[in-house]
Amino acid sequence: MRSQSTNWLMTQPGRKRFGRSAVWAIAICSVPGAALLFGGCGSGRAKQSAPVEQSKDAAPALPEASGKAQTQVEMVNVNIHLDPDLILHIHYLSGQFLPTRKGQPPAFDDKLSYIVAIDSAEVGVSAASMSHALNTYIFNASDSPLKNLTLSIQGSQIKQTGTLNKGVGVPFEMVGTMSATADGKIRIQSTQVKAAHVPVKGVMKLLGLDMAKMVNTRKTKGVSVDGNDIILDASLMLPPPMMRGHITAVRLEGDQIIQTFGKARTPGAGKAAGGNYMFYRGGMLRFGKLLMSDTDMRLIDSDPSDPFDFFPDHYQDQLVAGYSKTTASGGLLVYMPDYDKLSKPVSPRPANVSSADRTAPITGSH
Repeated sequence: MRSQSTNWLMTQPGRKRFGRSAVWAIAICSVPGAALLFGGCGSGRAKQSAPVEQSKDAAPALPEASGKAQTQVEMVNVNIHLDPDLILHIHYLSGQFLPTRKGQPPAFDDKLSYIVAIDSAEVGVSAASMSHALNTYIFNASDSPLKNLTLSIQGSQIKQTGTLNKGVGVPFEMVGTMSATADGKIRIQSTQVKAAHVPVKGVMKLLGLDMAKMVNTRKTKGVSVDGNDIILDASLMLPPPMMRGHITAVRLEGDQIIQTFGKARTPGAGKAAGGNYMFYRGGMLRFGKLLMSDTDMRLIDSDPSDPFDFFPDHYQDQLVAGYSKTTASGGLLVYMPDYDKLSKPVSPRPANVSSADRTAPITGSH
């Protein structure tokens, strides 16, 4: 979703006097970009930087499909697990559930088979989840320039600490702000940077350097540099299931980084159906052995007192622990327990429905 002063350098045991080039080299690894983690510092003598290139690991382009073939999706108050420790808090979302493979419908059993193309949404991620993402998916290689990254939120600013992977390792600390770019990405702008507890931003200014000239992000997925700012493309940084959209605002709230996609929605809009749910309609959708055409399926939180906790990797477990109702119009209502409550005994709801509905277990095909 990652220097030190001349006096300090001169006093290190076993070291010879350092010149301007040494200060310059260490400062490079301590500027906003390196500190905000999404850049890398090259080894050896500094070279003229090449233009930032788009990652070869970029996600596939959204498939072309007619309006009738697209499955529309709406989510309200849902926590989606991308892995056990990385959770997206979806306050609301509307968009399309699109296939990534031509001629094949999206399948719940394969999170690489679909993209959630967001039209409008508000999605939060905690500082702890983002720290996990940085260490696990962005800077997980042994030669990554940054290690042991931790993010925390301090009022309207984000703080990040970690280690510059140079020699014995240099601890760093950075404080900055977050905002949306005109093209729908996230900009991180540093306001304070320290390495080994020494302020270094002034050193970079003194030497006439900026991060865009010094930091190589060509091998860092979803990251680019603009001057001394870091530009993040969250859709390329996080593991599947993939979500794509145009970010129009970013704010820090509590321990959450909140991203607004598209036009901000009026509070309370879209909750007429009540509860916490994921609603899919239109197009084709596969789940388990079932294939639904002209999809009309709503996954509903069986306990609306807290967010709907959903884990795509274990959705079958949630299906088996829940129950479904087929509506008079042929739609499907699926009541599911939260994933984080599956360890507790779950009692299926007794078959007590009106003549317009019939209860069916989720353990087989309809």
